[in-house]
Amino acid sequence: NKTLVNLLQMKGGHAVVLSGIDGGIIEAKMKNEALGYVGEITKIRTQPITDLLEKHYIPVISTVASDRHGNTYNINGDTAAAYIAGALNAERLIMMTDIDGVMRDKDDPTSLIRELTVSEARQLFDDGIVSGGMIPKVECCIDAINKGVKNVVINDGRVPHSILMELLTAEGAGTLVRGD
Repeated sequence: NKTLVNLLQMKGGHAVVLSGIDGGIIEAKMKNEALGYVGEITKIRTQPITDLLEKHYIPVISTVASDRHGNTYNINGDTAAAYIAGALNAERLIMMTDIDGVMRDKDDPTSLIRELTVSEARQLFDDGIVSGGMIPKVECCIDAINKGVKNVVINDGRVPHSILMELLTAEGAGTLVRGD
């Protein structure tokens, strides 16, 4: 995270590293004893984030959390992003990855699905189209929508300017997931 903050600052941004424990941003409980200290999010406190945003700082949040007893848990980064974006009532969450987006055929780069509703995404699970490493990504998209985010995009971070392409062009970049 320090490297990311340094890169943001070199580009003129003002960034701050936080952990999910700082200010009680992410509260969690143990997900499953067999997994050890892997957490399940129970609460998001947005005040520390909004305070920084109001002062024009970019918060870079590492995804660790604590419970009410001071235990520390690791949280999946995509899950934390979905919950935080939902708690902030974000217009859009952009989930960066190393593939184009959701593919109808993972071996065919021309089979990119540009837009999905939550129901269509769930059907892709049932049809076996969403599999492997895409399962948690698409699940997090659905979670974010259910938590109040308007749209979620799975975007290829290897493509230069892919975020600008997503935000500033009609066709966007990657796969957009939206409510039904």
